[in-house]
Amino acid sequence: MSLSAPIITSLLETDLYKFTMWQTMLHRHPQTAAEYQFLCRNPTAFPLAELLPELERELDALCDLSFRADELAYLRGLRFMKSDFVDFLRIFRFQRDFIRVRADGEGLSIIASGPQVHVMAFEIFVLAIVNELYSRRFDQAAALAEGRARLRHKVGLLRAFGDEAPRRHPFEVFDFGVRRRFSGAWQREVVATLKQELPQYFKGTSNVLLARDLELVPIGTMAHEYLQSYQATGVRLRDHQKAALEDWVQEYRGDLGVALTDVVGMDAFLADFDLYFAKLFDGLRHDSGDPYVWGEKALAHYARLRIDPHTKRLVFSDGLDVPAALALYRHFADRTQLGFGIGTNFSNDMGVEPINIVMKLTQCNGQPVAKLSDSPGKTMCDDATFLAYLRQVFNIKGTP
Repeated sequence: MSLSAPIITSLLETDLYKFTMWQTMLHRHPQTAAEYQFLCRNPTAFPLAELLPELERELDALCDLSFRADELAYLRGLRFMKSDFVDFLRIFRFQRDFIRVRADGEGLSIIASGPQVHVMAFEIFVLAIVNELYSRRFDQAAALAEGRARLRHKVGLLRAFGDEAPRRHPFEVFDFGVRRRFSGAWQREVVATLKQELPQYFKGTSNVLLARDLELVPIGTMAHEYLQSYQATGVRLRDHQKAALEDWVQEYRGDLGVALTDVVGMDAFLADFDLYFAKLFDGLRHDSGDPYVWGEKALAHYARLRIDPHTKRLVFSDGLDVPAALALYRHFADRTQLGFGIGTNFSNDMGVEPINIVMKLTQCNGQPVAKLSDSPGKTMCDDATFLAYLRQVFNIKGTP
């Protein structure tokens, strides 16, 4: 039986924030060692361990890839990408020895460990591969028919929304679906359809390859792993958020100005997000907890600092669908600029229950790191002692 083409055929097919975090870590902490672990958070229709042989082949193919000249030229054309980082990517290859996969009962164990600048980019590719291998076990024709019907419905919802009275700030939505997609081909179809049908609302994608190919804006700044890394880079633990934000400011000098707030929770983040950072960053991104509570806290914080919220942006990206995004827009749009990143509901809404998989940073420089999410189910740390210590340092109540 002939084998199908590899799922990943371009190293551009990842989230923009992988490149932005990668560049910062190469410049600021190139010596950091890291470990990332795969986790499936929900029941699956069949044991993921059955995917092991195919996954091994896909990882072998991924590690054979390198950046092509046209891909490097595109990255070089993004004004926030530095020439030395693009030169690093020119010689970069994934090392197969840095990622280990095996069956873990009926599940999969996937661990990437090594120099952080050589393993941090595995995450999105691994998740996209596992998702597509999983999706292939279902009736493709039926899934695509259902996916297209649901996509037409979403387009219809947004067109109907256009009849509402205008608010102070526009509705802008982005595709954040690389890691959770049904397939690469389906994500491309979704993004192309949204661009064609809803240009007034659809403003970009986190998928750098699709942004290039479809002439869209690549969207993204930082993810949890960036701030988590600073828990183990030598700064005082209480100061790790400030250190991470300061390095980001120095690296990008005003570009990529949306900060992620929930690595140790919104309250602890705002305690560190003082007037200096609040002026320098364009806005904040929500990724856990009640979005309305979060948004009100953000606006109240700007008010306390006497910053005009109309000059700032709140980006929502936690499990959104179109109705949820529109409801949040109606609530906040007269008070601040907004953006909505939709992932699974754009790229994997096919009538088949998607798997909820992540691949998270668990160690840096031999030390545990953690995310104390505003949604308890998203907290991830292998070390209960460190998790308790982190809660104590940031005065976070609740059960670990």
